[in-house]
Amino acid sequence: MLAEFLKDYLPIILFLILALGLSFAFVAINYIAAPSRPDPEKLSAYECGFEPFSDSRMEFDVRFYLVAILFIIFDLEIAFLFPWAISLGEIGLYGFFSMMLFLFILTVGFIYEWKKGALDWE
Repeated sequence: MLAEFLKDYLPIILFLILALGLSFAFVAINYIAAPSRPDPEKLSAYECGFEPFSDSRMEFDVRFYLVAILFIIFDLEIAFLFPWAISLGEIGLYGFFSMMLFLFILTVGFIYEWKKGALDWE
């Protein structure tokens, strides 16, 4: 019973032990060998290109939200286009027109961002 288990799972167990050992070794080497020169600028919090502030209710420029929407538009489009393209022969016209509707909705979002000026960098 144990021999059968080791025959099947010994390479996986060895791989996991090797991966964990290397991971801990790399972290330890980095901790020992990396220079540590903290200064106030390195230790300060980074907040979207602004200087850190104490009031969390400060209004942000709408362009931050528009850039996030733009990222979601292109990220979702690519994430759904690959599986759709592979299975297009099986899903037929219904799948084709469903994706066209999806792309139309994403295009409307893209045009909205374009009209709001999110693509104009200053």
